[in-house]
Amino acid sequence: MFFASDNAGPAHPKVMEALVAANNGYAMGYGADPIMDEVRQQVRDIFEAPEAAVFLIINGTAANAVLLGSMTQPWQTIFCSDCAHIHEDECNAPEFYTQAKLTLVPTSDGKMAPNALRQMIMGEENRGVHGPQRGPLSITQVTEKGTLYTLKEIKALTDTAQEFGMKTHLDGARFANALTALDCSPAEMTWKAGIDTVSFGGTKNGVLGVEACIIFDPAIAWEFELRRKRGGHLLSKHRYLSAQMQAYLTDDLWLDMAKSANLRCAQLADGMRDHNAANFLFEPQANIIFFKMSRREHKRMLDGGAVYYVMNGDPETGDPDDQLIGRLVTDWSMTEDGVNQFLDLLRG
Repeated sequence: MFFASDNAGPAHPKVMEALVAANNGYAMGYGADPIMDEVRQQVRDIFEAPEAAVFLIINGTAANAVLLGSMTQPWQTIFCSDCAHIHEDECNAPEFYTQAKLTLVPTSDGKMAPNALRQMIMGEENRGVHGPQRGPLSITQVTEKGTLYTLKEIKALTDTAQEFGMKTHLDGARFANALTALDCSPAEMTWKAGIDTVSFGGTKNGVLGVEACIIFDPAIAWEFELRRKRGGHLLSKHRYLSAQMQAYLTDDLWLDMAKSANLRCAQLADGMRDHNAANFLFEPQANIIFFKMSRREHKRMLDGGAVYYVMNGDPETGDPDDQLIGRLVTDWSMTEDGVNQFLDLLRG
């Protein structure tokens, strides 16, 4: 009954097997290993982008920050949602790597709307040398509220950005979960929708620790390489990143794991709908659920062995009738039995 985070789940056995296989003999470092050549081609084939630049990095924060650093000047501002991961959960790493600021676009469900984005863009680059200039747009898919942008919604945002000469970055920490939920192709959710760079997540979806930074605009690629090295994120024993990503992409393992996580989330959501004490804040669309429940019920669940985050209060102390927000996240390894145990406990 572990629903705290998909970061906490195990790596898939095939990923571990690939690491063991890669740990044999010698291989050139810093991305010159032969496995990386295969990974680069795999990514290009999957994204239908034969000219895409593909680089590996060890975690999502670094992937977002180094990519944005390659797209942003220090005197610019990055536009993102008011609950974006780059704003709430990366300890100002994007600001550190870019030396720029973030401009937050207000949302109600974790998603930016074109009109709101336009309003925030129009508020910048109108004070001459005294104010920040317009930098890139960053979109989070799946959002931090567990919601999804449709392909049309992504295109509407990138069209708005392009009107002002801005490029767009996609934070795809849960890229596979979004892709399988939307039943579209990687190309349709990225460059065909106007995306210039992607943080293609693996860590939350069954690998030990690797993200792919995919760059569709070749003008950005060399600067990314320099920033990755200067920032300390070019691994010398790179083959261990390459091996993970190769296993992840082979035989659609990445899609299978995401589908499993999404199915378990749907099972969980269906069961929770029958329990009047738990109310969803947003309709679950991928592998994340936000719900409200009384402190009393949260405490009973946690005492009974359920593991998840209570987001806005101490479940142990306070009025037992207070409504607190909980977050549940399913990963590839969650089983039907695990979900049923949680639902049985919820039903009492």
